[in-house]
Amino acid sequence: MLTSRWPPRRLLWLAALLLLFGSALAFLMFIQALDTTYPLALVSYGAIVSGAFLGYLGVLHYLRLPRDR
Repeated sequence: MLTSRWPPRRLLWLAALLLLFGSALAFLMFIQALDTTYPLALVSYGAIVSGAFLGYLGVLHYLRLPRDR
């Protein structure tokens, strides 16, 4: 079984930060405050996808903890 060494709240905070970072980069590229380049768009997309994935794992881990105790 895949378990995380990090507590679920830390995973959720990290997920929120990654989602915020990726969204801010995408917004800055949209309003043309940053030049839109392929690597920057890839970093933004990767931050959003990894933040969503970590958030999903954090919620599942957070909901699973009370049943195990």
